Amino acid sequence: MPHDVISTCPVCSNELTVTRLNCRSCGTTLEGEFSVGRFGRLTREQLLLLESFLRSRGNLRDMERELSISYPTVRSRVEALVRALGFGPRADSDEAADDAAAAAAAATGAGAGTPTADVNAARQAILERLGRHEITADEAAMAIRSLGRADR
Repeated sequence: MPHDVISTCPVCSNELTVTRLNCRSCGTTLEGEFSVGRFGRLTREQLLLLESFLRSRGNLRDMERELSISYPTVRSRVEALVRALGFGPRADSDEAADDAAAAAAAATGAGAGTPTADVNAARQAILERLGRHEITADEAAMAIRSLGRADR
């Protein structure tokens, strides 16, 4: 029974390359250096998220229900998946700050009447994303600074 190809070295965590391919049907063997490809580098969790995304036809609300996680968590995981596939971070860091603020407000159920709670929850959401390596330290700092400006 074949096993899934791993793409990360269990010793040093660098990327592995495939060096030999074999056809079971005719016995042809190819040797060289082959990449596992962009999808081969995804973690099992990221692959499950991608499968859910495809099943739901990209509907994040359906994914929220299927995965039993909050909408902001679905959005942040999809954003991390997009970056893992090599499509890069969002162009506008202020947009990330807006998303974090909206996500925090949605997660806490805070309304417009509690701006301090909203800002604190948004800061917490940004720090959590930083802790999960979904954003860089520079992006987190910019997003938190943006929250400070919005609070005034």
